[in-house]
Amino acid sequence: MGRILVADDDEDIRDLVAFRLQLEGHEVHIVGDGALALKSVAEFEPDLVVLDVMMPRLGGLELCAELRSSVGTERLPVLLLSAKARESDIEAGFDAGADDYLVKPFSPRELARRVRAVLARSDTDGRAP
Repeated sequence: MGRILVADDDEDIRDLVAFRLQLEGHEVHIVGDGALALKSVAEFEPDLVVLDVMMPRLGGLELCAELRSSVGTERLPVLLLSAKARESDIEAGFDAGADDYLVKPFSPRELARRVRAVLARSDTDGRAP
């Protein structure tokens, strides 16, 4: 399965996401903010990054845009998680370069399904490293 980096400042959400993805057979690394996530991308070399939109130090939208603009991570799949559910919020996520956007609260099953879909697309279109 895949190597997934999860960044969320809410410990309960982080743990839920990590638990569900580990059940699916993924190797999961968790961090509590965007700045740590940026550092961890280079160290952990994930196949997918799951980012909360609103985090301290570096938000998910900014981090996603940073990944898209950097050589070596420009094709790294990103799934955004957010309590922001307005159409304009979701559009902002995709405009930042996200591959998918999941609104909180979310079903752990739906999260697992979306992760599988993003990883499958990245395998077929050459996005994953």
